[in-house]
Amino acid sequence: MSRFADFVRTAAGAGVLVVQPRMGFGPLDRMRAGLTAVRDCRASTVGTVTLDSYTRVGDFDSARRALRAGDELNGFPLAAHGVGAVRELLDEVSSRNFPVQVRHGSPLPLGLFRIMVAAGVDATEGGPVSYCLPYGRVPLPEATDNWARCCELAAAAPDPMHLETFGGCMLGQLCPPSLLVALSVLEGMFFREHGLPSVSLSYAQQVHLGQDLEALAALRSLAAEHLADIDWHVTLYTYMGVFPRTPVGSFRLLEDSVRLAVHSGTERLIVKTPAEARRIPAVEENVEALEFAAAVGAKEAADCATAHCPPPAETGLLEETRTLLAATLELGRTVGSALVAAFARGVLDVPYCLHRDNAGESRAVIDERGMLAWSRAGGMPVRVPRTDAMAAAPLTAARLTRMLSHNERRYDREDIAGSLLRSAA
Repeated sequence: MSRFADFVRTAAGAGVLVVQPRMGFGPLDRMRAGLTAVRDCRASTVGTVTLDSYTRVGDFDSARRALRAGDELNGFPLAAHGVGAVRELLDEVSSRNFPVQVRHGSPLPLGLFRIMVAAGVDATEGGPVSYCLPYGRVPLPEATDNWARCCELAAAAPDPMHLETFGGCMLGQLCPPSLLVALSVLEGMFFREHGLPSVSLSYAQQVHLGQDLEALAALRSLAAEHLADIDWHVTLYTYMGVFPRTPVGSFRLLEDSVRLAVHSGTERLIVKTPAEARRIPAVEENVEALEFAAAVGAKEAADCATAHCPPPAETGLLEETRTLLAATLELGRTVGSALVAAFARGVLDVPYCLHRDNAGESRAVIDERGMLAWSRAGGMPVRVPRTDAMAAAPLTAARLTRMLSHNERRYDREDIAGSLLRSAA
């Protein structure tokens, strides 16, 4: 087991939720200071090094020029700093009690994997589908081949890297959970197929706590079936769509994501901050959010009988996900070839995704129950509800915009209402 997975597993065994920021800075000293602050805060944390936009697309020269000029980068330029500097940074800051994950967003990351393996990085994330379809125009077969080589390189390292699939986070929002769970499991199977002994499966908080609990239960059941011979854990992302604009609304949303993590048995939570709606958060804001999440998690874990979470929904999500998995896996001799074929035939089809290798025939809505539901299935073997008036209603631009801002409005509403009452008094 990798030291990253070992740390998460040990914390979970003690009933402690591991929390993690999304954080990256250009200069080495700022990155070091950020990691140190996360390591030393009052929470069980793992560190994050998020790469900049130039590095993600392989434009290492532009990253080097920006670094030399002192320009502000929106992440850490891994290749510009080089293997030696990265290894020195990790040797200084990371340990078995504070492993570090590199997050990148690249559909063709083989060059980055070579640097990460040489530098001794504990963990990274992504996947052949989840880092291809949302992030560019790279053909899916090319991305799949590249990711296969990445996995084999990481698996052959003296200390194999831990790899987290991003499959449960497709586009961040408005993707029904059965497809998110199916993609997460399929990418986990792809990683195992190419030799990785330790993986984590992602899921992004959506719009309905009961449905999310059902999805996470399905994810754990299917992982136990399909990945039983390797180490795995589950990673939950605090909502990745349009974030509340009020501090209270933001913390309320974060609080619900912590409750979701604790009540679902999730081992690791990627935390967002109230600054997300406006700008990249500062280190101090990340620390505040991590400590808040840890405090809520400890309270929930100490009293699991507290009815802060609804019961899991019962929508048939597990069965629908099984159908998607079976329909995909029968299309290829390997998981990679099955994924490529499934998207080519529309058996897998991410709603609102514009990539040319995505069929683009499926659509999803927030239904009358406040849950994500299919309004159009395209070629996917999923059930489209015929009795839900909201699912059947035309999908206009105004309606899509309203759905995208659903959680922003929902979590800000009570804070704004409370402010008006206080003003009137």
